[in-house]
Amino acid sequence: MTNQSPEGHETIIHPVITVMHASVGSGHKAAAAAIAEAVDRLRGTHGVPVDVEVEVLDILDFGRIPFDGNKTAASFTGATRPVYDLTWRYTLTGRLLWGGGTGWSKVMFPAFNEYVCAKQPVAVICTHITAANVAVGARMITGIDYPVVCVPTDYEIEGWWPHRETDLFCVATDFMAETLRPRKVEPARIRITGIPVRHGFEREDDPAACRAQFGLPDGKQIVLIMAGASLPQPYVLFRAAIEQTLPYLRRFDRMHFVFLPGRDTVYSGNLKAIFAGMGLDNVTVLDYVDDMVSLMHASDLAILKSGGLTVTECLCARLPMVLLGKSYGQEKANTTLLTSYGASMHATTAAELVSILGRLHEHPEALDALLVNASALRRPRAAEDIVSATMELVGVPIERERHFAEFYWGGKPAHLR
Repeated sequence: MTNQSPEGHETIIHPVITVMHASVGSGHKAAAAAIAEAVDRLRGTHGVPVDVEVEVLDILDFGRIPFDGNKTAASFTGATRPVYDLTWRYTLTGRLLWGGGTGWSKVMFPAFNEYVCAKQPVAVICTHITAANVAVGARMITGIDYPVVCVPTDYEIEGWWPHRETDLFCVATDFMAETLRPRKVEPARIRITGIPVRHGFEREDDPAACRAQFGLPDGKQIVLIMAGASLPQPYVLFRAAIEQTLPYLRRFDRMHFVFLPGRDTVYSGNLKAIFAGMGLDNVTVLDYVDDMVSLMHASDLAILKSGGLTVTECLCARLPMVLLGKSYGQEKANTTLLTSYGASMHATTAAELVSILGRLHEHPEALDALLVNASALRRPRAAEDIVSATMELVGVPIERERHFAEFYWGGKPAHLR
């Protein structure tokens, strides 16, 4: 494809695939990055042009009003968490549903409409609900046609995705497909792909070599405690529960506990001081780790919150999980699905966690059952499958409607909560 420059020279315009997220936590961005990596790996195959350009964008960067998604997400913690749960799981996931429209995009995201006119993407893949709605609105406003592919990054689907205007939903499980069908999303517009994670989690590394990489003992069960993220506020209750278990760690002498505080250097320093004072020799505190793939392959068990991307990484890395804490919103949906499959265990209090650790300490073979059950959810090639499914839609003519806003009444929800 060529274009004429003002100087009269022909310039080559490469096809563009736009992958969009919103900076609300880290999971949506990580999923978008995984999809972009898959586009690069599939160049020249599966319909992906060799000269394609892939752009990963934060939709909040295009907003007319500056909006900090991380601060907004952090506000739904503590006492406000049940409010978020009510909104996510009931009010917006019943029969009153959103189809899509131009109104919000025209008022709040004109910069993205300009982006579409300039880049004319061949496809837009969205890992966040806001990105999906803005992409649909821009398509209606500009008249530039491209498939909009929606990739929910949890194990249930909120009601505010643009259902009727989405060309394809790439979801993690059949359970989620059951949610979409009463929302009048035809089976042809649903693909069971899994949630996309970075390349490498599917590898079968040597656990002993991975443990040596991090200076961890090879003769014990390695228990990874994932207590850090880009948003520290949601981890307040998680960390409080973990701290209540610290006096009991000494009794699990066949386990070695690895604490991951992330980029929180203050929390890391506090943990190191506590363990030094206690004289514990079966703990390690690691500062920020870039190579999470190897660390997960070095581990036998992970204790974590039920964030969609993190639990998916554990599934792909064949790492058994204990989900800790009372969960809300999409995390409650994640916990419910994983435990219903028998793919993880769940502890709501420190006392329950100590009890679970005691059972696994005495009967480590129980971890094998978690791995067998988790295999039904493990889809390490999700990113490649999403890209391949997207390319099947490129260039397929579809008659589309334009509307300012569309609400509609769905069928009886498949999963009443």
